[in-house]
Amino acid sequence: MRTTVTLDTDVQVLLKKAMHKRDASFKQTLNDAIRAGLNPPRQRATSADTFDFSAYRMGEPLVDLTKANALAGELEDQEAIARMQRRR
Repeated sequence: MRTTVTLDTDVQVLLKKAMHKRDASFKQTLNDAIRAGLNPPRQRATSADTFDFSAYRMGEPLVDLTKANALAGELEDQEAIARMQRRR
């Protein structure tokens, strides 16, 4: 399909650089850029897919972790109370 497109100056510069870098025609470079922009991005391998995680035994915990959330809540409450008392 033949059509007229008005390009912003920065887009024109980017297209010219891409044309030169790829040694491709204006038409091919523009079509490739539009395809890349309109197609959904490809799934790339994440670092979790390519990274080898190693686990090490660290021994028994030094604190009781069965009530860790309760302890965290109590510490947050104490901090909130201390902040309110400082404001007075």
